[in-house]
Amino acid sequence: MTNTENRSDPLTLITTHTNADFDAVASMLAAQKLYPGSVVVFPGFHEKSMKNFFVSTMAYLFQMADYRQIQPEQVGRLVIVDTKQAGRIGELEELLNRTGIEIHVYDHHPQLENDIRADFEMHRSTGANVTMLVDLIREQTIGISPDEATVMCLGIYEDTGAFTYPSTTQDDFAAAAFLLGKGASLTTISDLIAKEMDSEQIALLNDMFRAATHYPINGKDVVITTVSRDEYIHDLAFLVQKMLRIENLSAVFAIALMKNKIYIAARSRTPDVDVGAIIREIGGGGHSFAAAASIKNKTLAQVENRIIDLLKTHVRSTQQAKDIMSTPAITAPHDISCEKARQLLSRYNINALLVMGPEDRKQRLAGFITRQVIEKALYHHLDEIPIKEYMTTEFAVVAPEADISEVQEKIIENKQRILPVVDNGHAIGAITRTDLLNTLIYHNQQEQQAGHSAEPPAESRQPKTKSVSGFLRERLNDDILDMLRRIGRVADAHGFSAYVVGGFVRDLFLYRHNEDIDIVIEGNGIEFARAFARKEGARVNAYDKFGTAVIIFADGFKIDVASARMEYYKFPAALPTVEMSSIKLDLFRRDFTINTLAIFLNPDKFGRLIDFFGGMRDMKEKAIRILHNLSFVEDPTRVFRAIRFEKRFDFSIGKLTAGLIHNAVKMDFFKRLSGRRVFSELRHILEEQNPIPALVRLEDFGLLKVIDPSIRMNKALRQMLDSARNVLSWYVLLYRPEECRQWIVYFLVLTRHADQEKAQAICRHFELAPRHEKIFIQERAEAETCLYRLSQGLPDKNSRLYEELNGLRMELILYMMAVTSRDDVRRAISFYVTDLKDIRISVKGKDLQKMGLSPSPLFGRILRTLLREKLDGRLQTRHDELELARRLIDGRETAG
Repeated sequence: MTNTENRSDPLTLITTHTNADFDAVASMLAAQKLYPGSVVVFPGFHEKSMKNFFVSTMAYLFQMADYRQIQPEQVGRLVIVDTKQAGRIGELEELLNRTGIEIHVYDHHPQLENDIRADFEMHRSTGANVTMLVDLIREQTIGISPDEATVMCLGIYEDTGAFTYPSTTQDDFAAAAFLLGKGASLTTISDLIAKEMDSEQIALLNDMFRAATHYPINGKDVVITTVSRDEYIHDLAFLVQKMLRIENLSAVFAIALMKNKIYIAARSRTPDVDVGAIIREIGGGGHSFAAAASIKNKTLAQVENRIIDLLKTHVRSTQQAKDIMSTPAITAPHDISCEKARQLLSRYNINALLVMGPEDRKQRLAGFITRQVIEKALYHHLDEIPIKEYMTTEFAVVAPEADISEVQEKIIENKQRILPVVDNGHAIGAITRTDLLNTLIYHNQQEQQAGHSAEPPAESRQPKTKSVSGFLRERLNDDILDMLRRIGRVADAHGFSAYVVGGFVRDLFLYRHNEDIDIVIEGNGIEFARAFARKEGARVNAYDKFGTAVIIFADGFKIDVASARMEYYKFPAALPTVEMSSIKLDLFRRDFTINTLAIFLNPDKFGRLIDFFGGMRDMKEKAIRILHNLSFVEDPTRVFRAIRFEKRFDFSIGKLTAGLIHNAVKMDFFKRLSGRRVFSELRHILEEQNPIPALVRLEDFGLLKVIDPSIRMNKALRQMLDSARNVLSWYVLLYRPEECRQWIVYFLVLTRHADQEKAQAICRHFELAPRHEKIFIQERAEAETCLYRLSQGLPDKNSRLYEELNGLRMELILYMMAVTSRDDVRRAISFYVTDLKDIRISVKGKDLQKMGLSPSPLFGRILRTLLREKLDGRLQTRHDELELARRLIDGRETAG
């Protein structure tokens, strides 16, 4: 213990909450490093393993003091870690109200109104509290010993469940990596984290299973278990976590009476059940996914009833009809023919149509008609009969605010395939039986089992939502984040909903840099773009036909804006026809599930992730999956994108998707594509960091023949492609200012087998621009001729090598390096690039004029001679150049 009786300087005390866990103790140790000379006051322990570990190994690391030996007037600063609740720091609470004491707080728990008011506070939503303190240690380059690193790392491992809890963040991983670099012992950590259950714990866990009661609360299945013991049994939270995992539960509240006190440990795996908020209501604390409390003078029944009451008010209400409906409703006038109705069903890929009647100009809902009825009508040759003759006119409807139970009751009791959602007499959406089924599956936490199927139908999935605003703050720079907020505010002011969608969101969760921002507006995207541009001082390029716009800022930064729209295809491989739609239908038109994620930007729901089609699941499973089975029929170019994404992200194409690719190749849907569209996708592949795996995959699917039937991924082509990649990587490392477009190099390699006539045919098929056609035909022929000459014999002088290669664009020079089979030729070309290409003479024409030479063809001959001599190493300085120039002018030497 540190002696504090004779100290005159104000003390800095560091403390945490009672029943301290590893994270709390680790946070105190880290704070001690940040506050030199401070004293740690331990509030006591809860875990048996914590006591054993601390007593045997950790005490020497701390400057400790007994609070009973400290006079309050000695304290100048109180540092509190891992809590902001006054009632959780024991006797030290009395210091909070004393004047002259600075209060510093470091905490990662959710902020509450009754939090301690501090002079300095640091709050971050990290999985472990010690993570933020470790970041400060790293920033301030404070030295720590391996033992100290082990204790801090132990705190991270415990509070993140060894990085498995949903509350774990990127920062936790980074802090743990830093501590491992400082010598943290994973063996020690593993021994303490991998807890073995003793016989008492096993018996208690069995009792918890037997006493478990399932409570369906607002559509969520919550488990409460109550047990009692005469003696205290340690690690109740550990047993609750075991129960949660073994039974694959969503949320568990364990209420245990031990001796004369009730202990509660709660765990949740769904954001819909915030156990931290519930436990705080009864005097405990924690996070939304993990919380605990201890209660005196209550019975088990009283506590259980209190938790049930709190669950009813805290668990998020089940979704309403407006949350799960498809909108806008796809409708048809009552007088269209059965054949036209069939076309509508196929166009929108739906199984039922709402039918609008003629009663008044507002077109009230008159009924609905299903695909089965239409098909039977067509079977009986009733193609031209109006659908009003066969539509269902007796049907139930629901209001937008109807809950799931009402939706379920009306669909089942009325045996309706489609349930209209009606507001003030107008159909604003529709709910299908599949929509309802997926909603019920989702709320019973069975989507995990659905995720194990080979490839579930993405289009029927119930959207999953969660707030990712904290993640956005971590991943985005302040400028981008602020811009997204401004977009949401402007959209909200105009009555629109704004979303950032597509690749930007996908790459956000894949931790890849991407500032290509795509915004989708539910409403008029062009009107929004113009309003936002006016406010930002930017300009707009609008495309009324497609409902899209590009906002261009003064610094050249661009944002793409689109009105929510749906595309359908009139025939395979056609360009899409565009119609206005909602965000769900807009996302459904996209190519793969991983590109269907959207983040809401309006202020009231800023940062809410929307996942209609299982995009997050597929990113977790590293799977590329299409949204519907006719995706490649409608747009075969998606096949190229599937392969590109598979190799870029190191994912795998799903089994069903791969089968549909083979079908598209077998049916040869690509023959309907224009050469320009095929080449556009090929160019995207060749622009990838390493396009070779994608090219090999194209061959696996038989798609290289789509580029040209003569291309074969044989050993020779593979070697040249690998050589091209090595050459391009070498060139990048030179950091030369001259741009090199790598796709040109790879395309030159791919088509090297083609003679001039064949190369011209390939260029014409792909509709290449004249400047590119010149490269692949005329300039490539020149490069091949040059390469042939070099292969026959390398020049004996630098100047002759320079004259061979000078004038060729860099792509062709690197192409020659890639395809030559001779190492000496490759070395000679690389020597030109690194040593000769940039050699220049300092003498200019004006220098020759000063020597008395009038402008004439001799000017050029003299300057060329000077350059050759310098290339060959015979001129070193400007003086040397001027002397040779004088001799050439005087005729003492001859200019070549």
